[in-house]
Amino acid sequence: MSDTPFEIIDQRFRHLIVPSAELEELYSGGRWTEGPVWFADQNLLLFSDIPNERMLRYVDGQPVSVYRQPSNFVNGNTRDRQGRLVSCEHGGRRVIRTEIDGTITVLADRYQGKRLNSPNDVVVKSDDSVWFTDPTYGIMSNYEGYKAEPEQAHRNVFRLDPQTGELTSVVNDFGQPNGLAFSPDEKLLYVADSARSHDEQAEPVIRVFDVIDGKTLSNGRIFCRLNAGIPDGFRLDIYGNLWTSAGDGVHCFAPDGTLIGKILVPQTVANLCFGGPRRNRLFITGTKSLYAVYTATIGAL
Repeated sequence: MSDTPFEIIDQRFRHLIVPSAELEELYSGGRWTEGPVWFADQNLLLFSDIPNERMLRYVDGQPVSVYRQPSNFVNGNTRDRQGRLVSCEHGGRRVIRTEIDGTITVLADRYQGKRLNSPNDVVVKSDDSVWFTDPTYGIMSNYEGYKAEPEQAHRNVFRLDPQTGELTSVVNDFGQPNGLAFSPDEKLLYVADSARSHDEQAEPVIRVFDVIDGKTLSNGRIFCRLNAGIPDGFRLDIYGNLWTSAGDGVHCFAPDGTLIGKILVPQTVANLCFGGPRRNRLFITGTKSLYAVYTATIGAL
């Protein structure tokens, strides 16, 4: 690994990075860290350590502490527009919301009368609808959940209506849907497919869809392909650049799908999010560690 963590592939990447910024290892001691989410009002980061069945809390300048244990194998996390934590549980095979008083509300655990597979990652749109992916990773073994046979016929991407609570499958032709995120204007939804067409050897891609009337998806197409590892979690910045986890670190793709640069990380990256007081600090969950690096861009809300 070179002195700089950045690999510039396209000159557009130069405008998004701070050349002198260092990749900092903030914590080490997890088994598979995932699901980082930034709480700006509390100046803290929460993230998951799935196999250790716990959620951890990072505050700058303080030792990492346990936020919740046992966590029921929580994976992906986000916040809704009311500031509440929304999480995907492998163990409970459900999507939950942590209320301000700490109580847990189950948002979704079944579709068409059958249990979900193992909700993986989640985003909340500006209309309060909850969108999440439901692959089978959490029920494939007892390492990140409880081994079980899937009850769903497909690996769905779901939308939960905020008014009616109705759960709708917006797309079901994924091999294993994984991370997802909206474009800054919410006209596009990006979804990682970690195993295309149910073939674990197939080329991993990130797909993109047009969002129609805020509720349905159309015109699905391949946005980008990774040249190292598989796409897992990702976020977009305010300019529409997509920053995704990869086998050798973080890959940054321009809005046109061109790979323009990388942040090289010494561990396989699972997920990431922008945070810090100015939303210009990229927090990265690696295999066992939490990393951070300052950027010259700002994360989209």
